[in-house]
Amino acid sequence: MALSTQEFAMRADWLRGIPWLPLAVLGAVGLCAAGGDLLLPFDPGDLDLAAAFKPPAWLPGGSMANPLGADNLGRDILSRIMAGSRVSVIVTFYAILFSGSIGAVAGMIAGYFGGVVDTMLMRLIEIQQSVPAIALALLLAAALEPGLWTVIVVIVLTYWAWYARIIRGEIMALKGRDYIAFARVAGVGTPTIFARHLLPNIFNTLVVLATLQVGQVILFEASLSFLGLGIQQPDISWGLMLSDARQYITNAWWAITMPGIAIMLTCLSANVFGDWLRDRLDPQLRQL
Repeated sequence: MALSTQEFAMRADWLRGIPWLPLAVLGAVGLCAAGGDLLLPFDPGDLDLAAAFKPPAWLPGGSMANPLGADNLGRDILSRIMAGSRVSVIVTFYAILFSGSIGAVAGMIAGYFGGVVDTMLMRLIEIQQSVPAIALALLLAAALEPGLWTVIVVIVLTYWAWYARIIRGEIMALKGRDYIAFARVAGVGTPTIFARHLLPNIFNTLVVLATLQVGQVILFEASLSFLGLGIQQPDISWGLMLSDARQYITNAWWAITMPGIAIMLTCLSANVFGDWLRDRLDPQLRQL
């Protein structure tokens, strides 16, 4: 069925300015995470002391067998970066899912009911945001064992308030609309109003917030792992690679630079894509 001129123009407007390079970077990270061991050139945990500190392929002494070089134990850096992407994707997915869900529910309740409920939730949010994330991570690492789920718990406890504050403002603007008043007069229950009238109207906001949070979560996980509070050996993460290679930075700069570039490209790509998505989903910006 042929598209009308108006439909074609709408689709062209939506596709205009798509950040293909950031999407390609994010797609590559997702592919490495989903592909598992099938895509890895080598086992990321294999030791080869004869190849220790082997430089990247474009430097003297390097080879295409280890295109990004090897670390102090002769482990292939490319394979370890690809394996570390799995941890980044898992942490990002669960952290955003849980923090977004908790924050959205809290923000909807605070914005819709107002009064004492709103005051109590806002004070709780202010208390949470006054606690430094690293201090919270230290506390949880002392109470729990450092690892994947400890990182996720710390990120959820850190970022749910960010969602709640923004969603609260959205709900306060929406609850005064006529269709909400008509639903109340018609006897529609509060859960139904939340599910059918409020949640669909804040869905775009949640999607944009989640996209913009990807880079923050990856950086936070890398920071915790670098400090020894996050992912632990024998698991692999980009932050843990930075921590292992920092003492060899003077004679094997590639061991710390390559995972650093992976973190930078992924976070930058996620932020660029989030900015584009925000512009596409915001009706006010679409009219400019």
